[in-house]
Amino acid sequence: MIISGKIIAQKIKDDLKMKVESLVKKPTLAVILVGENPASISYVKGKEKACLEVGFNFILNKMNEDVTETEVIQKIIEFNNNNDIDGILVQLPLPKHINVRKVIDSIVYYKDVDGLNSYNAGRLFIDETKFIPCTPLGIMEIFKDINYDLTGKNVTVIGRSNLVGLPLSRLLTKYDATVTLTHSKTKNLAEITKRSDVVIVAIGDPRFINENYLDNQDVVIDVGINRVDGKICGDVDFEKVKDKVKNITPVPGGVGPLTIASLLKNTYQAFKEKIND
Repeated sequence: MIISGKIIAQKIKDDLKMKVESLVKKPTLAVILVGENPASISYVKGKEKACLEVGFNFILNKMNEDVTETEVIQKIIEFNNNNDIDGILVQLPLPKHINVRKVIDSIVYYKDVDGLNSYNAGRLFIDETKFIPCTPLGIMEIFKDINYDLTGKNVTVIGRSNLVGLPLSRLLTKYDATVTLTHSKTKNLAEITKRSDVVIVAIGDPRFINENYLDNQDVVIDVGINRVDGKICGDVDFEKVKDKVKNITPVPGGVGPLTIASLLKNTYQAFKEKIND
């Protein structure tokens, strides 16, 4: 079965839209975009479209490529202090002269709807985080939607980034999966993946996982987004493996829409918790 992230994401958005329709004051997401990276511009447009679709307010602050780190942080502090803003997101990557960690950590934890600052990232590992990072949260929505019980399942995660691999491994462990976290330097990777019930690939290498790595897996989730010869593809060679596994996400249309839907969920959560406070 091909798992449609679009369909799952639409369910989430429909639910949020219903919740927001009756509100006088709407949730507000503020995004900072630095430079003219085409991919970043495209991602931000997707987030704006999704926000407007469910009835959220959307604020975009564009900054020049040569903006200073201090200026970016000053804008974040301004957003931190603005009570009308519920969530703050800095679109990555940032120019090399800007320290990403310093910038992300300048977002107050209760508006860090990407779940990436040190406070939220650290508390994820003691099950007390404010927000789960959007891509891992979106992947967990897949297991929920297809009613897949992770208890006792062998799950291989390929990729150890702070954005996906590390937080996702923690979430999977929380749901009683047995997790093997691998990466580009892992030896005998195919032996590991073939023994797995679930394989999740977030390595950033086009079509890296082919039919030699898989053998009748329950679920294969492809997080990669790569552009090859003008076309988008994932880290899994979809055409070569789709008939060897039971469930698989496509690229595009798999994890990507769920990442944005999860961002909306986190923003709504931030909004509701502010109201309740």
